[in-house]
Amino acid sequence: MEIYEAIRMRTSTREFLGDPVEEEKLLRILDAARLAPSGKNGQPWRFIIVRDPGTRRLLVPACRNQQFLEEAPVVLAVCGREEDAYKKMGGYWNSMPVDIGIAVEHLMLAAHAEGLGTCWIGAFNEEEVRNILSVPKDVKIVALTPVGYPVHEPVIRPRKDLDEIIMYERWQEK
Repeated sequence: MEIYEAIRMRTSTREFLGDPVEEEKLLRILDAARLAPSGKNGQPWRFIIVRDPGTRRLLVPACRNQQFLEEAPVVLAVCGREEDAYKKMGGYWNSMPVDIGIAVEHLMLAAHAEGLGTCWIGAFNEEEVRNILSVPKDVKIVALTPVGYPVHEPVIRPRKDLDEIIMYERWQEK
């Protein structure tokens, strides 16, 4: 799949077929995430692959009752250690959330190219997810995503036109 097509066509998937995700596909999309750039090449990301139906069921209430987490054959929890990331991004903050965001986007585009659906889950109780997945206290849980075959073809939502979001040379109110 051509990259611009993947970018244009990828959408969030919240309904999944029961078909398992092949190990080769899962490893390819995780490898795409692994290849993402990161501040000072810190690569602060770690991925927990959750296939167990009981564990996926436990994640539902920890993720504001998003039932589709249980229905997807795989859930990935994306975590990171701030100590592994660049400490002075912008001169004042840690690059870990941005680094992981880039890695997850690589993963989601690769998943789309493989015919798989994903959905960035940011609505979760970190402590509950931490307890379910035995994540150490010094590790942040940044996102979760279900991975599986979508029930429906993607419905493309409208985006703002370029002239609404770009400026030249300096900030300009529109």
